[in-house]
Amino acid sequence: MERRAAGFGLVAVGGVVGAVARYAVAVALGATVGTLAVNVVGAFALGLLVTRATDGRTQLLVGTGALSSFTTYSTFAAETVALGTLAGTGYVAATYAGGLAAAAAGIALGRWLR
Repeated sequence: MERRAAGFGLVAVGGVVGAVARYAVAVALGATVGTLAVNVVGAFALGLLVTRATDGRTQLLVGTGALSSFTTYSTFAAETVALGTLAGTGYVAATYAGGLAAAAAGIALGRWLR
């Protein structure tokens, strides 16, 4: 039970850090650009994390906690609908292309650093 409580604590601390960082990016860049930025940066960081972090505590703190609250699918979906069909389609394409490229780059960097 103590191990689970520690895991919840790591996720909670990481979640606070990620949520505050996401809000800071949105304030600095604006809503839509900020959401695109956090999703692409988060994809890169997660790609790097999965190749480098072998410790379960790091995975809970950074992956499950910080990166999952830093990136945002729900805001991305709402902004896509609000942009309308044409702009929304471009936003989806940019987000997915950027996210996939960033994740691949993070994985490649993580493997190169081994």
